[in-house]
Amino acid sequence: MTVVPPFYVTTPIYYVNDVPHIGHAYTTVTADALARWHRLNGDPTFFLTGTDEHGLKVMRAAEANGCSPQDWADRTSARFREAWDLLDISYDDYIRTTEPRHEQAVQHLLQRVFDNGHIYKDTYSGLYCVACEAYYAAADLTDGDLCPTHNKPVEHLEEENWFFRLSAFAEPLMQWYEANPTAVAPAGKRNEALGIIRQGLDDVSISRTSIDWGVPVPWDPGHVFYVWYDALINYATAVGYGSDRERFDTWWPHVHHIIGKDILRFHCVYWPAMLLAAGEEPPANINVHGYLLVGGEKMSKTSLNQIFPADLVEVFGVDGYRHHFLRDQSFGPDGDFSFEGMVGRYNTDLANNLGNLLSRVSTVVAKKCGGSDPPPTPTARWRPWPPRWRPTPPGTGRRWRRRRRWRPPEPGARGQRPSRGQRAVEDGAGAGSRCCAWRRPRGPAHRVGAGQPGHAHGVCRGVEPHRPARHAHRSAVAGRRQLGRLPRGPAGAKGRPVVPPPERRWLTTLHHRAPPSGSVGWTVTAISTPMGTWAPWWPKLGPPGSPGW
Repeated sequence: MTVVPPFYVTTPIYYVNDVPHIGHAYTTVTADALARWHRLNGDPTFFLTGTDEHGLKVMRAAEANGCSPQDWADRTSARFREAWDLLDISYDDYIRTTEPRHEQAVQHLLQRVFDNGHIYKDTYSGLYCVACEAYYAAADLTDGDLCPTHNKPVEHLEEENWFFRLSAFAEPLMQWYEANPTAVAPAGKRNEALGIIRQGLDDVSISRTSIDWGVPVPWDPGHVFYVWYDALINYATAVGYGSDRERFDTWWPHVHHIIGKDILRFHCVYWPAMLLAAGEEPPANINVHGYLLVGGEKMSKTSLNQIFPADLVEVFGVDGYRHHFLRDQSFGPDGDFSFEGMVGRYNTDLANNLGNLLSRVSTVVAKKCGGSDPPPTPTARWRPWPPRWRPTPPGTGRRWRRRRRWRPPEPGARGQRPSRGQRAVEDGAGAGSRCCAWRRPRGPAHRVGAGQPGHAHGVCRGVEPHRPARHAHRSAVAGRRQLGRLPRGPAGAKGRPVVPPPERRWLTTLHHRAPPSGSVGWTVTAISTPMGTWAPWWPKLGPPGSPGW
């Protein structure tokens, strides 16, 4: 019996100095699509996101708003939760760095680094960008004293700190990269990390005495940990580091970090070195994407070019929002957002291709088949489930086994090429147009294109990780319900489809989170369940300013 490895995916934890914009959401939607895809395959999956709530930047934001850092963190962290609920993000854990469990994990890991002799005390004097929460050498600045990321003046700091002996880990890091050539992707970002290491590594400050908003250093209570050495450890905290070793050993070897390129140095150099210093394995996979640009510039509070998710969801819906950023923004290089491009992608893929396919199928079945999804005939060319699956013998403990592993197309970094799911949409729409089933008389299913409902159902299943919104009029899940293949669960429940169904006739769902008291855990809908009334999901959009806006 093949054991499916767990899949642990993380986003960065986001600073609570400001509310979320579409740059934050791009990373989070990408991770969510991956998590949903693995759940769809029945893989044990754990998806982590959260907020980074310590540091000088957060403390100053709180002062500017006339409240305490904790009050400001509570308020802003709630805004991130609201944004992820709006986008139907299916995270399993939402971590905050002000939680006691995180403080315990940070102190546990860095105490081990200290005990291993890799931390020492010295005086730091240098240049610091509050917006980045990062130190810079003079050679890295632009126009004399500006941060290269935020174009803001850096500050000169001098204080007694605890230092991490990063310079001692140049060779161990090179050996780790050579032994794990795919640990950092894409290859260009891996080469960038290797370039940083080859240039030589300096020891780095990991504590501060000028502020008290942070995790206390256990061996020196007058210091708090520098925010990055607090924040990075959240990935280990969430899977039990320092509290549940068995759980940590189960999930950590299968971690996949999804990050932006602006934090590559911290995740691809500092973080692996810290783990090696503590006697732990570095992260197995770090996936780095570029900036999401607006007018050629990175989005930031200081540039005043932020776009908020709710503004776009109001126009395009959750499905249109998610589809655009997963389809049009290549994972890896920088991507330039344009509203006109989003309208075009929405109309082409959702309003025209997928929307027309599902609308046509439901109309034909309602008019020609008495409103019930017809089962395929023995001679039908289309089969409802891949032929590579077959039931297992009784008593094996499994309901089916695989001849060969089949998986729906994985969302992710494929450039501008359409995925197999998108090609299936286009193929189905083309086949429906060619067969002209709506012109045929009422009669047996095979005379009105029995394969079309099944094809549409398969398409809905395949695109569900990209477009899983619970909204009835804009949802791949709702499409499967409309086609009579997915049970209706309790309101607001999030399902985990388990595929393939027994006998290839129905689809079962298990609740991803605990269902409300008294609700049904899972139900089954037969293939011939009557369809409900149909309404357009993705009405076509005209140019801004036209009727309908």
